[in-house]
Amino acid sequence: MARYNAAYEIHVHGQVPLRSDVGLDQLQDALRPLWQYAGARSLDEGATSAYPEEPGLRLDAQEHALQMCWTVPGDDDFRQCLDDMCMNLNELTSAGAAIEVTFYDNDFDDEDENRGQDSRDDFLMLFVGPTPADIMQAQRDMLVNDVVHLMERHFDGAELGGVVNEIDQLFSQRFDNLVNSLDLGRPPRGSGGNGHGGSGHGGRKPRHLH
Repeated sequence: MARYNAAYEIHVHGQVPLRSDVGLDQLQDALRPLWQYAGARSLDEGATSAYPEEPGLRLDAQEHALQMCWTVPGDDDFRQCLDDMCMNLNELTSAGAAIEVTFYDNDFDDEDENRGQDSRDDFLMLFVGPTPADIMQAQRDMLVNDVVHLMERHFDGAELGGVVNEIDQLFSQRFDNLVNSLDLGRPPRGSGGNGHGGSGHGGRKPRHLH
């Protein structure tokens, strides 16, 4: 059902690579938590964003990837939908990927900001993938990308190999802790940063457009 006077505008953004055998029917089932939350009866109906300039939820046939640039009005209960969506998408992915979710406080305005009040804006970075190792790889690549981008303001890229090695060691240690109880395959390895964005809470984050 439609949500009136919702506490937030919630923007979901990302590109998730899918297995070659995944089609629209499987994608509709995986994204059911999102389109049902929006009050739709199908993915086709619910894929449209609240903002017409955003592509919404769509299958990119050429890249065979789920493209997400979709906004919905909602409340804190949307977080459970995100958990359910991630669990569903894990089974359909061909590699690890990040999904950015931004909660924009609908009640916060310029007058509140001028009075020094804080908004309830929130920003989440979610990760999906076929295995925990693939998810960790996506996390590692994003962190390397963010750290290198920040440090290249002060150092030449060729000087940062040691920093990247330290990050790889941290993820290897985390992976070793996981494999004590699970067989997860190979640990994250250096493959260059190809992530985007970053994690954090609060602050106004501009909406992404394709």
